[in-house]
Amino acid sequence: MSEDTPIKTTSAQNEPIQDLRQWLDAVAEIDELVKVSEPVSRDQEMSAIGYLLAKQQPSPTVMFEKAIGFEDDGIGARLLWNLAGPSLKRIAITLGESPDMNTTDLIKKVKGKLMQRIPPREVGAEEAPVFENTLTGDDIDLDKFPIPMHWPLDGGRYPGTADCVITRDPDSGYLNVGTYRMMQQGKREAGLYLSPGKDARLHIERAWERGESIEVAAAWGVDPIFMLVGSQGFPKNISEYEFIGGIRDQAVSVVKGKTTDLLIPANAELVIEGVLEPGSMKGEGPFGEFTGYYGRPEGEAPLVKITALHHRNQPIMTNALMADYPSCEQSGFFAIIRSARVWNDFDKLGIPGIEGVYCHPAAAGGWGMTVISLEQRYAGHAAQALALAAQVPGGAYYTKWIIAVDEDVDPCDMDQVLWAMASRSNPIDDIDILRNTWSTQLDPAQYPPENRPYGSKALINACKDHKNLKNFSKRTMLSKEIYDKVSADWERLGLPGDVPNIRHFEKDV
Repeated sequence: MSEDTPIKTTSAQNEPIQDLRQWLDAVAEIDELVKVSEPVSRDQEMSAIGYLLAKQQPSPTVMFEKAIGFEDDGIGARLLWNLAGPSLKRIAITLGESPDMNTTDLIKKVKGKLMQRIPPREVGAEEAPVFENTLTGDDIDLDKFPIPMHWPLDGGRYPGTADCVITRDPDSGYLNVGTYRMMQQGKREAGLYLSPGKDARLHIERAWERGESIEVAAAWGVDPIFMLVGSQGFPKNISEYEFIGGIRDQAVSVVKGKTTDLLIPANAELVIEGVLEPGSMKGEGPFGEFTGYYGRPEGEAPLVKITALHHRNQPIMTNALMADYPSCEQSGFFAIIRSARVWNDFDKLGIPGIEGVYCHPAAAGGWGMTVISLEQRYAGHAAQALALAAQVPGGAYYTKWIIAVDEDVDPCDMDQVLWAMASRSNPIDDIDILRNTWSTQLDPAQYPPENRPYGSKALINACKDHKNLKNFSKRTMLSKEIYDKVSADWERLGLPGDVPNIRHFEKDV
């Protein structure tokens, strides 16, 4: 086997990142990559280290270069944990932006990038690094790879969960790239858990209704942008490959599978191809999920029969730990891309005055809460924004708490949001409830599990009372002149840290 040589990229901001190895080079440049050379157990120890590192500031990504029991296996797989985690810098790098960009500006940038789509570029098999090694038939053996156990009560080993799962719509033929958990079920089989309403599940259900098998592929080592985009809801007739290309400003390199007709990421570290035969199910789970709880009890899930396994030399297997914040892998990037998705939905609907949107990462991995900052321009404006944020495609799934605040409140600053809720809302007048909304079978608040996937949503108007907008009590704010003077003198006065960013100032001084 040839020696692994990572490809160097010039800078995180100059050239679009094309694979996980270039992403890691960019992360190393900002000193947020830790490498562990001593062998570590794949059974809960790696996940525990990732969980604890995520709670540090800064919170590094960690690569385990050896797993106990796999030191001399001839494959040399490495395992990467806490990929983006709560690090805004790594999320910015993933999105092709400066690691020094603040949260609000990054959301605005992504909002614009999501409006651009670039179709993938198909390359020949000889150009695809993922085909450096290919196993088919009886040579396929998942036991040869250090697939980890994340949590003590997990029902099995979970690779990934699965950074991207590719299926083809049996009606339209479009390719969906989603993020779903997969459990190893044997040497050549893996379970695929899918929540109701998710694209891949709809594809499988339609194929099985016709008595047809459906092809599936899964990548277990890709640039985190695949997970970031694949986890979101997009129009069901446009492939996520196009949105990834739009964010990167560069077409995704894809290659046709060797045992399926699917297009797979050419630069992935490890990809499986397989088939889901009609009605083929097997017990799966439980699994520690993004809510910080174990998901649904063990249940039946579609069973993938693996027909091919491809991997690069010394492949890097990415692992997305689902946990409480800030150790939940998806939480940080969900806060950015989901916020941008909801904001774009507002723009498409023509809702004016939206100053910011934020899906807080601590709220069940970014799913549970959406905060909208707006300039109230007409009666019912805040109520309209709340109702739409609860049901637009970018925000309808799972979200329980939708909060509207005025334009002088930063939606990314929960201290300000809580202050607005405490000082501008009157609970008896300003809270509405939506019932029987789209939720998930993983919601621990809905018990017994048979009540899922239905949920409910609270709409909280924490804006100034529009009827008394002009007479509402005036808040205390700094003057811009004094803020600028203090900022200029900050270092001279020996004051610690950076000057906090202030968005709104007293206009009458």
